[in-house]
Amino acid sequence: MTYLFKNLADSSGTAAFLVNTTRKVGSYPEAFKATLSHDGYVRAAGVISSWPGYRPTPLVSLSTLAMRLGVASVHYKDEGGRFGLGSFKALGGAYAVFRLLAAELRRRDGGVDEAALAAGRLKDAVKDITVCCATDGNHGRSVAWGARMFGARAVIFVHATVSEKRAEAIRSFGAEVVRTAGNYDDSVREADRTAAANGWFVVSDTSYPGYTDIPRDVMQGYAVMVAEALGAFDMPPTHVFIQGGVGGLAAAVIAHLWEAYGADTPSVVVVEPDKAACLYESARAGRPTTVTGDLDTVMAGMACGEPSVIAWPFLEKGATAFMAIPDEAALATMQLLASGAAGATIVGGESGVAGLAGLIVAADHADWRKALGLDQASRVLLFGSEGDTDPDLYARIVGRTGDAVRAGAQT
Repeated sequence: MTYLFKNLADSSGTAAFLVNTTRKVGSYPEAFKATLSHDGYVRAAGVISSWPGYRPTPLVSLSTLAMRLGVASVHYKDEGGRFGLGSFKALGGAYAVFRLLAAELRRRDGGVDEAALAAGRLKDAVKDITVCCATDGNHGRSVAWGARMFGARAVIFVHATVSEKRAEAIRSFGAEVVRTAGNYDDSVREADRTAAANGWFVVSDTSYPGYTDIPRDVMQGYAVMVAEALGAFDMPPTHVFIQGGVGGLAAAVIAHLWEAYGADTPSVVVVEPDKAACLYESARAGRPTTVTGDLDTVMAGMACGEPSVIAWPFLEKGATAFMAIPDEAALATMQLLASGAAGATIVGGESGVAGLAGLIVAADHADWRKALGLDQASRVLLFGSEGDTDPDLYARIVGRTGDAVRAGAQT
């Protein structure tokens, strides 16, 4: 255990930390409810909980790690088993596909039986509808799965550095996969252009000027995961470390916590890879800021250079701090979880462990701890947003397959 912790501490030399001076403390702003709200969560939960295979994912105590870090508790919401898709993205993309199809049927016919649509009984009615999106892997898998479940066609755009294993996983749900040049943001633009030319519907997890409704539905689906976690606690968390990316997940977490707890909402720290830290740079600049380059990070689910325009206001007013961490921190955290040395044995993917990596790095810096109020009374919540969604890469990093790690945890 000492060796693994030392590796993580040694890997954190290039990590960056920024306290958010624009954070608003108080009740949840009424203006935000038009984007994310408890009412929206209730609608999403009603649909998502009706899908075959729905069950809450586990909230795992990392008691040994909590002792090592000098906090009261650390809990890890393990999304690796969500609907068999391997990540929390199953909640967002598929729900947005459902909402889009319902809206289109309502436009065509003046009404729609949403229960029948959710159950896959309107496949003939939607078979001529094509949904598409750009993805680093997990969102596209969710959109493809949702399209197959409801009966629509899916075309998924992946950029140059998305692994073939992730592309194969998307194809397994019947989607066509189109590989594009450039980075994630380039694939977003290509999906948008192609959809406009062909009359398809874009189901993106990021928003941009003129395109906000569907990403809102994606984010609202994520709230199901947050509500499950809060329902499993005897006492609410005091701190949450959450992955960044375009900001949709972090915004959904902040919104649900803020509306639930008001002025007593936990401190939320947004964690990104240092090679794709658009949210950190936005906070530093005081406005949404794009980072450029190949964004080549092992944390592929966060290889994003442009913040979501509807997510950023939630982060600007609701996040306590922003962090950027090197790839090495994520790799060491994956190994730590697989070893069982944190108090439980967990298969955590490269992007899924970023919040936990951020916690460990922050706890190792006395000034960062002080700024966050991390102490022996702190109760930390983490969202392990993916499992081994790229099995070959996971095995190379950890030295064992995800199946072998899971089998060892059961013995």
